[in-house]
Amino acid sequence: MKLTGSEIIVDMLAQENVPYVIGISGHGNLALVDAFRRSRDRLRLIMPRHEQAAVHMADGYFRAKGSPLAVFTSIGPGATNTVIGLATAYVDSVPLLQLVGETHVHMRGTGVLQEIERQRWSDLPAMFDPVVKRMWRIDDAAQIPRAMGQAFNTMLTGRPGPVVLTLPMDVQAQTVDVDPAVADSPRRRPHNRINGDAAAIDAAVDLLIGAQRPVIVVGGGVILSGAEAEVLRLAEHLGAAVVTSMQGKSAFPEDHPLYAWHMGTNATTCGNAMTANADVLLAVGMRFADKATCSYKPGESFSIPPSKLIHVDIDPYEIGKNYPVEVGIVGDAQAVLAALVERVRTRTPARSWQQSAYTNEIRERVAAWLASLRPLSESQQSPVTMGRAIAEVRKVLPANALVLSSSGNVQAQLYQEMAFTQPRTYISTGGFSTMGWAYPAAMGAKLAAPDRPVVAMVGDGDFLMTFQEIATAVQYGIPAVAVVVNNQGWQAIRDLQEIAYGDGASYGSMFEQEQEAITPHLADAARAFGAHAARVTHPDEIGPALRAALASGAPAVVEIMVDTQRGTSGGQAPGWWDVPVPGYYPERRAQYEREKSEERL
Repeated sequence: MKLTGSEIIVDMLAQENVPYVIGISGHGNLALVDAFRRSRDRLRLIMPRHEQAAVHMADGYFRAKGSPLAVFTSIGPGATNTVIGLATAYVDSVPLLQLVGETHVHMRGTGVLQEIERQRWSDLPAMFDPVVKRMWRIDDAAQIPRAMGQAFNTMLTGRPGPVVLTLPMDVQAQTVDVDPAVADSPRRRPHNRINGDAAAIDAAVDLLIGAQRPVIVVGGGVILSGAEAEVLRLAEHLGAAVVTSMQGKSAFPEDHPLYAWHMGTNATTCGNAMTANADVLLAVGMRFADKATCSYKPGESFSIPPSKLIHVDIDPYEIGKNYPVEVGIVGDAQAVLAALVERVRTRTPARSWQQSAYTNEIRERVAAWLASLRPLSESQQSPVTMGRAIAEVRKVLPANALVLSSSGNVQAQLYQEMAFTQPRTYISTGGFSTMGWAYPAAMGAKLAAPDRPVVAMVGDGDFLMTFQEIATAVQYGIPAVAVVVNNQGWQAIRDLQEIAYGDGASYGSMFEQEQEAITPHLADAARAFGAHAARVTHPDEIGPALRAALASGAPAVVEIMVDTQRGTSGGQAPGWWDVPVPGYYPERRAQYEREKSEERL
């Protein structure tokens, strides 16, 4: 069977049931795009307005559905534009395949248009090294079948992540004989889950059964593994409290009596209280990053030790990285949790947790947290408080709606205040905290879930970074809705500046001209692109505007003008975060030494 390099790509994407390829045509990928044109019945091409958005769309698609997409770019700036998207996917363990046009093999080093070659010939792909799980540099079309098979194997097994194939322009058009057995990529990877060590699982069960204050900490690995049911079964059998990280949010029903919400800096008082006072912690698929741990300050989010930590992760690098473990288990979250459930059930009967003192403590702490939100979530003021905006959006959306957020005050407050009861319905960037992610990711999520409402809830600064993708949504009829909380600047940074340095210390963080707020009318701009749009200023207008946007069946923007005063402009920060201020280093060093000394004692 003779095929060009580009035709091999198309055939193998079809084998993997990839429905969309997302990218922008250029001189560096002409042959590849022509192969897409000739296979439009098998692969639908979507052309965004910026390559960064292409990767975010593929990212959102996977997070909503659990299946990867392919992104393609030309040589040079087109490829460079994808780095932010790749880094976001890499940090959050999201698989996707990126195909990058590259210099002709026989012309490498000559300085062809858009080649980087002063240190090494055709060197631009080197910038991907820190932000992808693996990269294949292709020199001959005959290498493509093996590389494609390995690429899907790599991105979908173990700890998932994005991968890159570079495709020189001449290789895309080169015709070679193809061995069908080599090109059968689904048969060239494992399909089993990685089970945890039996002795380690028994040791973990001993700790869990003996615990008086057990807490299960759910990270993004639970959602990636599809282990939500196992967490619920284990929690209910043990009567364990459950908290989630930002990436784990929606893995556990947030109206459940055992749910204690979240721990961390921008989290909840109830979540921090439960994790800091646990005697045994079972952490599954989480990294213990600084925001989730209050920058590792003892007693804020965690007290490890004396709390005993059982840490389960597919990546051995994460186990023990930030906290010592009593039991470390390398394995797939679903497989390990299923084994824990089975062993716990054989060792001890289910506990009567519904009215236990521990469950009542969870209820009381959660009730106190939710009560603390009401002054702002029920406020009638105009401009609207962000808490009220979040509450009104939640009232409108059904339980199966997907809500996406990127970075900043909107993300933090959604995390704290909006409850989700179904898996994969809260979707957000994590460790890379990427602005401009939410709306293109929502477009990808809508492609993955066309029959469900999909809403990106973002700040105006975030939205403006990829605002041009409204044009893409209109062109392809992707009816994702953007709810834009317009606070006329980088409000999260302004608030942080004033918290750290005092009132009036904000600088370079608000959209102002001669100290007067200046902002585009985003609803009008969205209408100019052909989208449905509305701007609202009063809390009672939010629900009707959002219902109309969802009912329009079109790409839509609901712009909410919100209060910008610190105190009403964002949510609470119940935990500590290590933010340097003048005098920071000697004071922080002394504090660190005191804490380490106390830990040794």
